[in-house]
Order: sequence, then C-alpha cells, then structure tokens
Amino acid sequence: MSYQPPGTLYVVATPIGNLEDLTPRAARILESVSRIAAEDTRHSARLLSHLGISKPLLSLHEHNEAHRVDTLDAYLEAGESIALISDAGTPLISDPGFILVRALRSRNRHIVPIPGVCALTAALSGAGLPTDRFIFAGFLPAKAGARRQVLENYQKREETLVFYESPHRITATLEALAEQMPERPIVLARELTKTFETFLQGVASELLDILAADPNQARGEFVVMIGGAPAAREVREQSIDDETLLKTLLDEGVGVKQGAAIAANLLGGRKKEWYARLQMMKPDS
Repeated sequence: MSYQPPGTLYVVATPIGNLEDLTPRAARILESVSRIAAEDTRHSARLLSHLGISKPLLSLHEHNEAHRVDTLDAYLEAGESIALISDAGTPLISDPGFILVRALRSRNRHIVPIPGVCALTAALSGAGLPTDRFIFAGFLPAKAGARRQVLENYQKREETLVFYESPHRITATLEALAEQMPERPIVLARELTKTFETFLQGVASELLDILAADPNQARGEFVVMIGGAPAAREVREQSIDDETLLKTLLDEGVGVKQGAAIAANLLGGRKKEWYARLQMMKPDS
C-alpha cells in the first residue's frame, strides 16, 4: 500500500450502474479513510455494504455543502483523511463538491482525485460523434423558455454539445431540439453501464418517433450529445452556387484575378482553378 499523508481529501469516482467499474484504487481509498462525505448517505451506505466497508458517513449535498466546509476542514486539520463521493460517477461533474474543493484549495489542503467512471466520457466514447472538441453544459433548464434560450446560445457552436437529461424531460428537450436544431445529428446514451444500456441516434424528430413507439426508451438517465454546427465555410458552400457567384462577380466588373481570390475565400479550392473558370466565363473569351 502506498503512503497516504494525513489530512487528505480524496475525490473518489464511484460506479454509475455496474459495480465492477469501481477501481481497485478507489476501493482501497474508501477502506482506508477515516470517514466519507457522501451526497446521499443512505444510497452510499448500500454501496459500502456491498464492498464490506464500514465508515462514518457525513452528508454533503447541494443544500448543505457550504455549511460542511468548516466541519470537514477541521477533520483534515486533525489529521483525518476523507473520501468525497457522489451518488454515482465523478464528484463535481454535475454533482456536489465544487464549493468544498474550492474552499479547501484556498486553505492549502491536500486534495487527491481518484479517477474512474463519468457518464460524460463514457457516453462520448461510444457515440461516434467528434470528441476533439466538445462543450459540456450539465442539465438544461427545466422551464421551456430558459431551455430554448440556452439552446439558442449554442446553435452556432461547432463543437459537439453534451447535456445530461432526466427521463421526465427528455421528450420536451427533443421537441426543443427539433425546433431549433432540426438537422443536427443526435445520440442519446441511456442507462449507461446498466443492463438496458442503449445508444439511440438520429435527428430530433426521428428520436421523438422512437420514444413515442417504445415508451421504455424514455426511461433512465440520459446523456444527450448533439453534433456541432457546420463550419462557417461549409455553410457558405451550401448557400452559394458557384456559377451564380462567378457570374455576379463578372457582371459587377470585378477583375478575374480579384474574383478568383474572392471565390477561393468563399468556396475553398485553389485560386488558379477559379481564375481559369472566370477566364472561360468572360464575355470576350
């Protein structure tokens, strides 16, 4: 066993469904710490019982987190080590822990992440959407107007968009996406790592049809992944007919050399090729 300095907060990832996903390191840390700060102590007690671990539990959730900082800091000051866990997955990722970790960082406490399962990365790894750049925005607002505004703010982003969503709001979210991003590819990851894990893909209207045909597909927690907006040049290519552009340039008296540069900038390709086409289209050719 490696040395564990006293007064350490361990941020421990726990399974999101399949208990086999708990890493040996995470299990060892949970066994070795003095106490565990858990989002829901009753929920976490079942996990610890399964692991054969008995430790003092302290609740830490969104409603009491700020008030727990001094208590946990006092334990650390006394030399205890503490594990921070959420109900499932990695703490702080749309789960409690940010207020605590920020405060303890400011007090120069020793904080060690114990990585493991996260629904965000698990979903992206199986979705088949670009992952070189993505935006994770947690849960969408529950109210329709606020949800619409958030989606509108992301409409032109070229990165893959990722949201979490609950079963009772997934239909409303897909309806909003059908209205605001009707042609964008979407992948829904449902019940990740569990028996009925499912990946559904299509545009929003197709996914709505799937959920309407089989209500079971609307059950469980969702990760909603949306393909990014087309790059600006791709949009221009789709909206500008090259023959029309070239003819317009010539009709407006733009020189062949300058017109070739404009066409290359708007439509891509080599200036030399656009120059040759413009030369052939000139009235005096």
